[in-house]
Amino acid sequence: MAAAGKFQVMSLTDAAADRVRDLVENSDKEAVGLRIGIKKGGCAGMEYTMELVEDTQPGDDVIEDKGARLFVDPSAVLFLLGTEMDFEVTKFRSGFVFKNPNEVSACGCGESVTLQAADLSALAR
Repeated sequence: MAAAGKFQVMSLTDAAADRVRDLVENSDKEAVGLRIGIKKGGCAGMEYTMELVEDTQPGDDVIEDKGARLFVDPSAVLFLLGTEMDFEVTKFRSGFVFKNPNEVSACGCGESVTLQAADLSALAR
């Protein structure tokens, strides 16, 4: 992933950074951050995954932004390049929201997306 290394994979809004820090600080585990990935699933084909990280894994792309630490699964990096992670609270739900330029489409419920790999040559221009 050397080519992706010169680009910041993801960024966090203030609200997302606050929520990540809260999750890590209030975890029952010895968490050091939050791992972000993608998996096949949902009606649009892919879903974002999140889990607290106790032990780092080789190859993780580590992002430190606004005092929060994210670990991006290496298999997800090309699908997440340029993504902004936000945390929204509405009348009916609260949760992380991903503003991902690699998103081709999303299902109506907003739980799954169709993603394409980022074009590294376009980013290098």
